[in-house]
This record gives sequence, C-alpha cells and structure tokens, in this order.
Amino acid sequence: MPRILLVEDNELNRDMLSRRLERRGYQVSLAQDGRQAIHLGHSVQPDLILMDMSLPEIDGWEVTRCLKADEGTRTIPILALTAHALTGDREKAILAGCDDYDTKPVDFMRLLAKIETLLRTTAPGEASLSDQRVSHGGEEHAGS
Repeated sequence: MPRILLVEDNELNRDMLSRRLERRGYQVSLAQDGRQAIHLGHSVQPDLILMDMSLPEIDGWEVTRCLKADEGTRTIPILALTAHALTGDREKAILAGCDDYDTKPVDFMRLLAKIETLLRTTAPGEASLSDQRVSHGGEEHAGS
C-alpha cells in the first residue's frame, strides 16, 4: 500500500483529500504545517508527498527545498498543490524541487492520475524527476 504524506493547513481540504485517498487504497499521513512536513518526511518515509505551498511556519516552497536537499528524502516525489495558478507558478514549483504541480480547487481524478504517474516513475531505486534534472546539468539547486 503506497504511503502518501498530505501536507495541508486547511482542515476541510486535509480531511476531504485524506478520506478520498484512503478509499483508493493509499495509507495517508497528515501534516498541517511546514515543520510537521519536514519531520514526517523523515520519519514516515512516504512514497509521495502532496505539498500545499501556502503553509504556516515554513512555506511549501522552503519545505520542498529542505526535503530535496536532504539525502534521506530527496528521492521522494513531491506534487505541489496550490491555489497559485498564475503564469510561472508551475515553473516556480519545479525550480523549488517539486516533481509535478496541480491547482486548487482539486480535480480529484486529475490529481489521482498525477499521483499514479509519479509513483510509477519513481519506483524504489529510481531517481525522481528533479534529481534527474540536476544530474543532467540543469540549473536547479536544492538549497536556497
């Protein structure tokens, strides 16, 4: 059963998404702020992280950079979930280290397709998309 860390500060969104993911057979751990996300990223070692970008404590951009900079968590795929849908926001998420991006309000079937794609393409032992970009000479950097 794949493990997903859902990082979301809005209780209604967190509850709705976690219940729908669990019904689809995922084991879901929850974080409501950036500090919890970093802690659970290390302790739970999820197969994928759904990252809200507007978080209290530490925002999702910085949490992503921290997790991707750490040897123990850098290969975990991170899918940005954000209400930021302006031109350039997808690129900003990818530059922070996210492996994909989706907007709120969540279209659950589209999100599910992205989750399944990321889980297939980042099977154990394979590098995540952001790792592949960095190793191929991309200009992205995990730190700030």
